[in-house]
Amino acid sequence: MAVKFGVPPEGEKIRSLVEERLKQAMVEDSAKITVEWRGEQKHLHVISMPVDMLYFNPDTHRIRAQRTLDTTRNRELEQEPWSESAQTYLHHLLRCRPSNPSQTDPDYLALQDELDDMGQREPGIISPDGILVDGNTRCAALKDLGIRDIRVGVLPADTSRRDINNVELALQLRRDKRREYSYINRLIAIEDELADGRREEDVARDFNIKKTTLQQDRWVYQLINDAIDRSATSDGASLRLVDFEEQQEKLRELHRDYTKLAKTDPDAAEQLKESRLAMVVLNYAKTAVRLAESDFHSRYLEERLPGELRPVAQESAVVEIPGLEGVAIPDATAAVKTTRALTDALLQAKATAQAGDKLAAQAVTRADALIKTARKTFDVAVKMAGANAELQKRQVAVPTRLTDAADYVNQCAAEFAEARAKRALDEDAFDDALLTLKASLARLAKQAGRTFSSPGDGVAWLLGATKEN
Repeated sequence: MAVKFGVPPEGEKIRSLVEERLKQAMVEDSAKITVEWRGEQKHLHVISMPVDMLYFNPDTHRIRAQRTLDTTRNRELEQEPWSESAQTYLHHLLRCRPSNPSQTDPDYLALQDELDDMGQREPGIISPDGILVDGNTRCAALKDLGIRDIRVGVLPADTSRRDINNVELALQLRRDKRREYSYINRLIAIEDELADGRREEDVARDFNIKKTTLQQDRWVYQLINDAIDRSATSDGASLRLVDFEEQQEKLRELHRDYTKLAKTDPDAAEQLKESRLAMVVLNYAKTAVRLAESDFHSRYLEERLPGELRPVAQESAVVEIPGLEGVAIPDATAAVKTTRALTDALLQAKATAQAGDKLAAQAVTRADALIKTARKTFDVAVKMAGANAELQKRQVAVPTRLTDAADYVNQCAAEFAEARAKRALDEDAFDDALLTLKASLARLAKQAGRTFSSPGDGVAWLLGATKEN
């Protein structure tokens, strides 16, 4: 049997009012809203309910990551979700910007303006006991505007907690004008669906993504949680899920490059991952983060790191496999451990630096200074890596241009034959184009002649072909 939410304190009173208004809506054959209900379409009558009687959904994925920012209030929310303080906390979070809950979300302000100017267009959804299934943010905005009532569809009498989550998710994933889940809350919603025993392919279909994209997002979510664990300090500071809200594209690129490299060189892949994660912590742009290859630490950082950032010398060790006596394998290489140690230091410094008044001011100041020092050191490394990447790009560009030119000439040969067969060849224009090509090759030969003292076969051909008789 499905698990029940539990009835809110005013649940019976709300249910009574809902039943009364539903009867009237059926008599009047009022408007309906369609939802996905246990594998089929269900049409719900829409009624009007006082916003002050309804309860925000404690399980809503819209603010799942943001709930954890205040551990005390989140614990109270889990223990007494219907209390006034817990509901006030949910109301507050629904207003906030996902990546920075200290700010009001511009999308929330835009929703308020729309409701104030045009009224409520789409009805929300509630359980018979008054729990908001869809429309939590709209209800919060209506409350803030001082509007007394909200139009809602009502789910069936036997609605369970799982039903509420299913309906919310199905409505969220519709391609309409609903405010989307933030990146992290979307990742949490995916994990919750899988934890409920669903298959990856089914969840991917519901989220309108490929299975490979879902697996990529799961890898990223695991990486984020691992980074949060590694950021924990002895003082109790740690990074939070919301600290990674704006890092979606950087982390997805990291997954792509990591998995590709791991197929041939797992240790190099680990070094790439650690260097890029460090740059994510330091808030570098995506174009800078992708400059960190597997040798970024050893090639550009190691010699430039100041003493306070230089990791203690690391050594590879042998680890015994539990349950297999006498069987042991080497753990990470010294290079991987060294790169990881620097990333750990930056994760913990970032957690401390943004802890604010929760930690001693001296510790926060010291961590902030460490982050700034790291940023200066990484700036130099990024500049050098960028210069090297540009040089490699130019080195590759010259032969690539010639290869592209050869492709065009091959295409020209095929089209020449076709034009000749159809007697559509403009001989004068063709002759003029060849003279242009000749002049271009002569300029290229001039540059090549100055560069190569001992030309290879290709260069020798070019010099001979363009030599004036």
